[in-house]
Amino acid sequence: MKYIDEYRNRDVANALCENIRSISRRPVRFMEICGTHTMAIFRHGIRGLLPETIELVSGPGCPVCVTAMEEVDRAVQLARMPDVMVATFGDMLRVPGSFSSLKHEQANGALVKMVYSTMDALRLAADNPDREVVFLGIGFETTAPTVAAAIKMAHEKGRRNFSVLSAHKLLPPAMDALLSAGELGIDGFICPGHVTTIIGTSSYERVAKQYGTPCVVTGFEPVDILEGILMLVKQAEEGSATVQIQYGRGATPEGNTTALRLMDEIFEPCDSPWRGLGVIRRSGFGIRKPYSHHDARTRFDIHVPPAMEPRGCRCAEILRGLVRPPDCLLFRKVCTPRTPVGPCMVSSEGTCAAYFKYHGEES
Repeated sequence: MKYIDEYRNRDVANALCENIRSISRRPVRFMEICGTHTMAIFRHGIRGLLPETIELVSGPGCPVCVTAMEEVDRAVQLARMPDVMVATFGDMLRVPGSFSSLKHEQANGALVKMVYSTMDALRLAADNPDREVVFLGIGFETTAPTVAAAIKMAHEKGRRNFSVLSAHKLLPPAMDALLSAGELGIDGFICPGHVTTIIGTSSYERVAKQYGTPCVVTGFEPVDILEGILMLVKQAEEGSATVQIQYGRGATPEGNTTALRLMDEIFEPCDSPWRGLGVIRRSGFGIRKPYSHHDARTRFDIHVPPAMEPRGCRCAEILRGLVRPPDCLLFRKVCTPRTPVGPCMVSSEGTCAAYFKYHGEES
């Protein structure tokens, strides 16, 4: 298949569903760890197409959602500093911190800018040489190379008023944390196509071998996801645990070696806090010392107290797959896309946002 409509073909999707139903015998629970997959699964009603033996659970795949509240608090403190401009992606503006949000600070006159890329933030630094421009960098391995490129460019051009508050995350350590916690029996992972184009499928080999948990990298169209589920079901029924590629048009075992080299030059693994999962060892991107002038943690003296989740908010449990959004007493009553209490409702890739928008699918 070459064209997008082929990956949305109803007949092909129905055939895959029939194949899944014909071979699925034992109950299994598969977790998607990508917000784009979560939205696609809900949008296309995929859960309703599967037999009762298969349960799909949404995990910590939304980069906005897993950003720890203390990181939001740091960004808010930066925004309150004189002559500091904070730039970040649109969804992050509305994520509530312990005492404020970037959107609230913006309304109060702080210099907070929404950007579409890290290079936009770098241009802000060039256009405002008398101000410190701090980019709040979030996301998984997909966005990290662009941030690394901006830091390297700022370093080479002597753009000393540009720095990054890095809150980027590595996905495989989170998979390890989920499995080692043993809170939720996971029989297989639907792995993200775009992250894997960067890190390669070899990054999941240790998880598959150590925990005996199959991993299948899939694309984002209905046929992609259903074929990936079929591959997971086959492994579950056979008792095997390997890493497979459904998303052959994008993913390879080695990944994008150019991007990986760039990330390794600029970043080093560091312990990082995740909303819902706590601090996970070597799961974050710290900025290496040669580029420390562009590290906002080094340049600014920012101390924030431990953050507490908003009362009643169950985002932390939702991100671990332990509960569904309708299990939260705030869902649809207090917490809505207009008045979000937690990040899972803020983000366009959040599980709560998916349930809210596609409320017909409650299973």
